[in-house]
Amino acid sequence: MRIVIDLQGAQSTGSRNRGIGRYALSLAQGIMRNRGDHEILLALSGAFPESIDSIRETFQDLIPQENIVVWHAPEAVSHIEPANAWRRDAAERIRESFLASLYPDVVLVSSLFEGFEDDSVTSVGSFVKKLPTAVVLYDLIPFINRDTYLQNPLIAKWYDSKIDYLQSADLLLSISESSRQEAIQYLGSEAQSVVNISTAADPHFKVRSYSDTKKAEVLSRFGLNRDYVMYTGGIDYRKNIEGLIRSYARLPASILEQHQLAVVCSVRPDDRARLEALAKEHGLERDQFVMTGFVSEEDLVALYNLCQAFIFPSWHEGFGLPALEAMSCGRAVVAANTSSLPEVVNNVDALFNPREDASITEKLRQVLMDESYRSRLEQHGLKQAKEFSWDKTAQRAIAAMEAFHEQHSKSAPAAEPEIGLPRLAYVSPLPPQRSGISDYSAELIPELMKYFNIELIVAQSDVEPSWLKETLPIRSVEWFVENAASYDRVLYHFGNSTFHEHMFKLVEFIPGVIVLHDFFLSGILAHMEVNTPARAELTDALYESHGYPAVSYRFHSKELVDTIWKYPANLPVLKSAQGVIIHSESSRKLAQQWYGPKAGSDWVNIPLLRIPAESVADERAGIRRNLGLEPEDFVVCSFGLLGPSKLNDRLLDAWLNSPMADDASCVLVFVGQNDPGRYGDELQQRINQSGVRSKVVITGWASSEMFRDYLSAADVGVQLRTQSRGETSAAVLDCMNYGLATIVNANGSMADLEDEGVIKLSDAFANSELIDALSKLWTDVPARQALGARARNIVHSSHAPGACAAQYKNAIEHFHGRSRGGVADLIQSIALFETKSCLPVTDQDYIAVAEAIDSSLSESFSRPQILLDVTPFIDGQKTRDLARSWIMAWFERAPVDVRIEPVYADSEGQVYRYAREFMLSILGCPVHALHDEKISYRKGDTLVMLNDGAEHCQSMEEGLQALVRQGVKSLSVSGSDDNFELDKIFAEVLAPCGSN
Repeated sequence: MRIVIDLQGAQSTGSRNRGIGRYALSLAQGIMRNRGDHEILLALSGAFPESIDSIRETFQDLIPQENIVVWHAPEAVSHIEPANAWRRDAAERIRESFLASLYPDVVLVSSLFEGFEDDSVTSVGSFVKKLPTAVVLYDLIPFINRDTYLQNPLIAKWYDSKIDYLQSADLLLSISESSRQEAIQYLGSEAQSVVNISTAADPHFKVRSYSDTKKAEVLSRFGLNRDYVMYTGGIDYRKNIEGLIRSYARLPASILEQHQLAVVCSVRPDDRARLEALAKEHGLERDQFVMTGFVSEEDLVALYNLCQAFIFPSWHEGFGLPALEAMSCGRAVVAANTSSLPEVVNNVDALFNPREDASITEKLRQVLMDESYRSRLEQHGLKQAKEFSWDKTAQRAIAAMEAFHEQHSKSAPAAEPEIGLPRLAYVSPLPPQRSGISDYSAELIPELMKYFNIELIVAQSDVEPSWLKETLPIRSVEWFVENAASYDRVLYHFGNSTFHEHMFKLVEFIPGVIVLHDFFLSGILAHMEVNTPARAELTDALYESHGYPAVSYRFHSKELVDTIWKYPANLPVLKSAQGVIIHSESSRKLAQQWYGPKAGSDWVNIPLLRIPAESVADERAGIRRNLGLEPEDFVVCSFGLLGPSKLNDRLLDAWLNSPMADDASCVLVFVGQNDPGRYGDELQQRINQSGVRSKVVITGWASSEMFRDYLSAADVGVQLRTQSRGETSAAVLDCMNYGLATIVNANGSMADLEDEGVIKLSDAFANSELIDALSKLWTDVPARQALGARARNIVHSSHAPGACAAQYKNAIEHFHGRSRGGVADLIQSIALFETKSCLPVTDQDYIAVAEAIDSSLSESFSRPQILLDVTPFIDGQKTRDLARSWIMAWFERAPVDVRIEPVYADSEGQVYRYAREFMLSILGCPVHALHDEKISYRKGDTLVMLNDGAEHCQSMEEGLQALVRQGVKSLSVSGSDDNFELDKIFAEVLAPCGSN
């Protein structure tokens, strides 16, 4: 079980130095000690940076530092200022999204009632509805005593909002049986969902002996000069300090002369004056009533140990920890007989009625004057204190969360009911656009309509076939942008052609599931950049996907096409996707090749849909006749656009060098548009000079009808590829669908085809292999027919429209469910919810929220960064030539799942910035192609600084500390200009960074 503890109770200004803060820390430590096989993460708020350091130190021996994670909210989110409402709502969503991103089995909220005066942020189900949450319940005192505590409307509104969140929690962990019963009685909580985990006193509260000198020093410092009865626990209406003063003043003069009443806690000046006046009014001398003010923890332990007795007269407590602390120190404790105190003290003889002064007076007289009675209470207290320990409390908390998790796992919550089918925005080119994806979509849509109410989002003036226009709403891109929020699901079909140009910006702002038909998207991005240079679509995508080496290659390669062939440039699209659907494992392999071994692990592979081809055996002779083919001809076809990647020249070579070239009944047909460039010209020239020109044909652009006719007429299909870009060959499946014996080479997605369905040549095949395969199928008719039959069966069973559409539905719903609460949902949620503030939301508010999201949440495909501090090179401390050689060595050695980013210190702003313009200048690229920005950083990143060039670090103390608190590692490296010991550096940095 993975438990994430929200430890803001130990961070906030309101709780950190009070009982709640101590409880939160002690409970978390106890859970660490008793966690067993459970994984524990501590979630800290970046709003309290100074507390992060102390918490990391507190837990350094209990938990790996990487298990301490930090999230951020915009500043100024407290409830006390109504103008903070929009930022606070955004902060609640960011926190819940961050917690959800940790995939917890249970989130444990250490303190829910936070954030009235400071920037603590707590909520339950404000944004992520299915985040299993347990909350520590201290008490419901303000809820039960509204007239006393909730007269201020602002406080009442804040408190009531937290009560709503409390009631939304899955499990309440009460600190006493009393507070458990209050939840059941006043909130209507189910008994099984509220568990008493109790509490404990910290170990330093124990019996101690003090020398006469030390004793005199402590007591004189607080104005105590004789035996005293002690109270600690704060000044509050329910604490009944007034009743204690009145009751103490009723004691006989002989007792008062021998004792003092010590109230040990921080006291506001107005309370001090009021209580001193009350004591004087009831006849107490000045030195008979002492208020110490704030005392240190060490002094508190001493004062417990040195008092004659301890009294706790509170009307209402969640637990009453001071009573337990006093018993742990061996003192006699008398307490009120209300709320949780009887279970803490567990001795009816030590209790009094706090509503009756006479009852308090009598118990004071007894404990101060009856030595035997006092001794019995002391012995009982020490024994009772042993019943409480943080290990026991932690074990109860873990057991309660285990039981909840087990029950929760057995009864997984049902999906939220939807009225009718989900509304799906289907973004794809459609016929008559000359795109294989267009035809594919036209075949998929009818089957997908069983699961979704589909609306077509297109960037074209007309749509075919006619039934699509008659059946489904067709929306423009502009309309979609304005109405995106009205859709339940969005599906994009991405390909590397101009038909998809409009999708790049859409998916950035309107996230959805992506069908990745082509892994390489650099071709269309290059087209966009050439036609609109100001947008730099390709350059930006190259930088984000592959870093500076790709940008440098783009500006220094002879032809832009070289960059297109070398780099996919698809990471911005992949990062925007809620999920990715592919049609071949080759796409996943390419993702791992380019982005690391974990890339694409959650993608869903759905076979490329193919409508089963109907048998045309009876019509085949007529089809052949219409195509100019003879009944006895042996017809070999290759389908699709011609080009270098299709190896059409290799097929032609093999054909011309095979026995089939000498047989007048053998025909080779390239069914598709010839390459418009040099490759196509040379291919046609070779055909013209071959001597068998009439038997080798390039059809030109083939209509759907012509395409199907050749599939029906052919005997053999040959589909070859090289330099696959992750696309799936629909043409291969078409051949198999029509029962053609099909020859492929094991390149890209074709390597994944079932061996029994095709003849699969090696990727880098020799012409002789292709000639042998063609000859075998020409001469062995039974083998040819058997292979075609097997191919047809494979397509009809694995690629059937109904089966594929069902897989689409499952994948879309899976990705949609998983993305709930993710970055895309979060941004959309914040963008859509109405401000609850009377003030307008400013640009600065949006920037603050964006920075908080960036600091808190990793995007998909996020890779750990090695941040190279190049400040000494920019400042001129070291030469540019040295900078280039040192920096490029990092790039050359870095694995694909680590990102190298040179950065520089901006000491004025106490931030690091990406050194993009500097890098472009030393690479000889246009310096304004990229712009310097404040760095994004997170746990797992590493900052590398040079020892002999790090003078700037002294002025960057605050900025460096911010990185460390977020979990960024830092490494100082030494070395001369000639030797930076790169091997050692990479061993220390890359291995742990890459494995994070």
